Order: sequence, then structure tokens, then C-alpha cells
Amino acid sequence: MLVAYYSKGCDSHHIFDSLKISQTDYYLEHLNQHHVIHINMQSFLSNTHNIDKMIQLLTIRILNELKQEYSITFFDEANLSLSLEDIYVSTKDQFIFIIDEWDCIFREYVQDKEAQKQYLDFLRNLLKDHPYVELAYMTGILPIKKYGTHSGLNMFEEISMLNATPLESFMGFTEQEVYDLCLKYNMDYNEMKQWYDGYRMSNDISVYNHRSVVYALMDRKYENYWTSTETYEALQVYIDMNFDDLKDNIVQLLSGESVDVNTSKFQNDMTTFKSKDDVLTLLIHLGYLGYNNSDHTCYIPNKEVSTSFIDSIEDSNWEETTKALLNSRELLEATWRKDEEAVARYIEEAHLNTAILTYNNENALSYTLALAYIYARNHYTMIREMPTGKGFADVVLIPYRDKPAMIIELKWNQEVKTAIDQIKEKKYPKGLEKYKDNLLIVGISYDKKTKKHTCHIEEMKAR
Repeated sequence: MLVAYYSKGCDSHHIFDSLKISQTDYYLEHLNQHHVIHINMQSFLSNTHNIDKMIQLLTIRILNELKQEYSITFFDEANLSLSLEDIYVSTKDQFIFIIDEWDCIFREYVQDKEAQKQYLDFLRNLLKDHPYVELAYMTGILPIKKYGTHSGLNMFEEISMLNATPLESFMGFTEQEVYDLCLKYNMDYNEMKQWYDGYRMSNDISVYNHRSVVYALMDRKYENYWTSTETYEALQVYIDMNFDDLKDNIVQLLSGESVDVNTSKFQNDMTTFKSKDDVLTLLIHLGYLGYNNSDHTCYIPNKEVSTSFIDSIEDSNWEETTKALLNSRELLEATWRKDEEAVARYIEEAHLNTAILTYNNENALSYTLALAYIYARNHYTMIREMPTGKGFADVVLIPYRDKPAMIIELKWNQEVKTAIDQIKEKKYPKGLEKYKDNLLIVGISYDKKTKKHTCHIEEMKAR
């Protein structure tokens, strides 16, 4: 898109004249008015499998095109930077560099530090402080690699999943864009939102995974499109590292909680991990976690990512956690059929298998419950501390389609009946009139002395 807009090599009025950019003051000043050098680094790397040969091939290909355009004598045809300087001295022509997949070296040559440094030196020598560079624009997953306290490419303004300003609305599809696409292609917007939304770029803007939205529209179905990518395989490797009990944080994230993360020490590669913060930061850049810049926390953004984590955990043989996740479906079905003993048993197992918080209050019980009911998110939106009636319901499950709505009240060291009574007394169901003919109220209590859970379920009927 950028090449088509800037390059003198084409006439792209028919592409851009109908778009918003055509209404800006500088539209025609830049449309097809620039010399553009477009480099897909992944293509050059795939054709050489060697950093020296990659740089050599890239230099030869670009010089070959420059020779066709300029009838000048080059001082050193083996040096791309010097040749571009020769052009500038003779013609004063400047170039816009658009480099795609800039970080492929760091993703494919993860252990070869010398190759990575050589590559960064090449880019610095090509782009930094040269009059022939009018603009340089690089895209990739990773921010620029850090060496020591500074970067060799520190002339760039970095726009990433950690700081998307000023391109927040262009980091993915916005809600309005997805809503319009769903109308155009007759797809369910709410389900699209459940699967692919959730990347908070600012307080006002949340974007969708655009790649997955496109595939869902083409296939006309909602599913996890990440398991077919190379990053899915990497996900399993990273969570298996279990730095600083990272496993506990992953379980916490799966339960719907946010986790504090310090992103400042991440070295912007895929091997230098000194703490769980480094792993979590990488997962943010890969898109497996969302990032809330206002409180420096990360979270699982949507159903697609949640299923990727669950698949990775099952493949990683986290036996206790895997059992709790597999039990989640049986727990939900037991709740629907009002099998109180089974519900209590499954929650008890979730507590024993995955409890990582001090299990001594209703908040910890709520945390365990959120994880135990993770399968319910296929059918429900789960809301914790939802204001209803005269108070707040601990957990409310709002169905997407025809399942019963559920209100779950938790009690610590109290009779389970008090949970049911509290729901009725505070008129919690009053905030859910839409579901008055299909509503379950569930009380769950934990006895500190016996270390047992009890459950009571009633079906609310309209009066």
C-alpha cells in the first residue's frame, strides 16, 4: 500500500482517490512522487540462508535496478550505501525505503548473535544519517533489537503493541470496520467480537485481529486461525519455560485475570529471557496477550487466543491444569442439569489442581471458579462483580444464544443456603429480566474446616 502510494513507478489514483487520504492537504503532493526502494527481507533470507549472501544478493538486485535508472559511474558497486550516495551527489534524488519483515533474522536465526549484529550494522550503515534517505519505514513483529544501553537504529520512532501512538486505529480492524464487514457478508458481529476483539491500543480504541477476521469472512466460520502459524509452536515453548512460576500467571490469565508486567527490560529478540516479564512481553508483541498501558498489565484478549493457550497447555502436559480444563465442560453440563454434587466435586478438583492464590477468602474462590468454568466462555460472557438489583453478583454468565443465564454467588465458611438467600433478597435476578424464564441461580460455599465445597442450584421462574 505504501509503495503504491509513494512510488513514481505507478499511477495509483484509482486506488486512493476514493479513500480518506484523498481529502488531506498533502495527498497529491506525495501521490506517486517519490523514488521508493521496497525490500522484503524474508524473501532475500529465504533465497540465501546466510547473512553475508543475503546482504550481497540484496545489494546486487537493488544496484541492478539503479543502473537501469541512472547513467552514472558508481565508486564501489559492492557497497549499497556508497552507491546511493553517488546518486544523491549527482542528482540530489532521495529515496523512501520500505522494508517488510525487517525482523526475520531474529525470528529464524534466534541463536546466531553475530549474524543479528551484522544485519543491524548493515541497516544502520544503509539508513542512518544519509542525505539520500527521505523516509524509512520498517514493519515486523519485534521492536528494534537492543544492544547494551542503546540501539544502533535509534533514529526510528517505534510503533508497537506496547505503544501504538499515533497509529492506534491502524494496528488492526476497528469495531466499526468489523461491524460493517459483518453486515456486508452477513456474519454474526457478536461472535466475531467474542473471537477476535480485545487488543486495547488506547483507552478509546480496541482493535480486532485483522488476519483472523478476514479468514473468518472467507471461510464463513469462527475458529482459531493461529494454530496453523509458526507462532503457535513458539507459544508452547515460551510457556514451558516457566520463568518465576510463569505457569501460575498463565493459569491466572486463563481465569480472566490481568497480570502485572514490566516491559522495559525486554531485549527485543526471541531468546534473551531473564524473567517471566520478558516472556510475557514477547507474547504481547506476538499478539498472544493484550496490553493495558494505563496500568501496565497484560491479559488474554479473546476466545481465539484463549483456545491457543489451552491447546498449548494440553500439548505441554501440564497434567493438573489440563485435567481442570478438561473437567470444565463436564462442570458446565452438570450445572445445566442441576447436579449439585457433581458441580461441587469439579470445583473441588479445580481448586486442588490449579489453586495458586492463598485460598482463604471469597476472592480466591471466585478466581478458582472463573478457571473452572473456562469452557463456559464458548456459550457465555462471564461478568464478575456485576451490579444487579441491590448489590453485586459474584459471577454472572450471560448466554450468547439459548442457554440458561446463570448467577453464581460465592460464600466462604458459610452455609450454601445463605448464597441462594442473598441472591433472592438482593433481587439480583431483577437486572436480568430478559432471562427470567431461563435463569439458574447457583450458590457455592467452601468450608474452611472440612476443606469441602458445597453447591445448591435453583431454577428461577417468572412470577
